[in-house]
Amino acid sequence: MLLEALSSAILGLALAWAAYSRLPHRMPARSLVLSTGAGGALFGAFVTHTALDFGNLAVILAGAAIVATASLSLLVRPAGRLRRHSATA
Repeated sequence: MLLEALSSAILGLALAWAAYSRLPHRMPARSLVLSTGAGGALFGAFVTHTALDFGNLAVILAGAAIVATASLSLLVRPAGRLRRHSATA
């Protein structure tokens, strides 16, 4: 169980670092991105371990990667500025 948690946290940090290094202009602060990646991976490993209840590390890490990627995708900002027009313009 400890190996699963440590592996999923490292996987989440690696995914967060990759997302931040590829899209630094579309991400918020680096500390928020890294903590979201690690937290999402830990939560994904917990959910996968609870749902499947067996010690296959590859499947648990796949679940951790899916949840970490989904949580990191929520942090991405739009590429361009949104142009808002008032109702009277």
